[in-house]
Amino acid sequence: MKLQPDRIDVPSVTGYGPGWVAIQGEKIHHSVIISSNGAQLDWPCERFEDLGPSHFVQLGELDVELVIFGSGRSLRFASPAWMQAMMQKRIGLETMDTQAACRTYNILAGEGRKVAAALLIESQNKS
Repeated sequence: MKLQPDRIDVPSVTGYGPGWVAIQGEKIHHSVIISSNGAQLDWPCERFEDLGPSHFVQLGELDVELVIFGSGRSLRFASPAWMQAMMQKRIGLETMDTQAACRTYNILAGEGRKVAAALLIESQNKS
């Protein structure tokens, strides 16, 4: 039984690997935000340790109901203090590793949800 369409009409993650993701076939080697409303924004962080409140303020400015936070190669959670801007606007946050975040974003965006993915892309030579 087929549950998902062959093609979705929103920006989607079309591939990923160590140190990159592909959005609509374009390979990207830096952290990025993608949104089901068409936004694609650079996210200025190279490591989880670079993240801070300003990164989540940027996410709070998106017109979405939910942000999927891809925390890199492993599952790491953002500090609750960082999420104040999102909580004030009632934007939910789900955390998972970046590859799982890509898959989850595609499913939710394909269902027509107002969702974004904030994907931490760590270069291969950083741990």
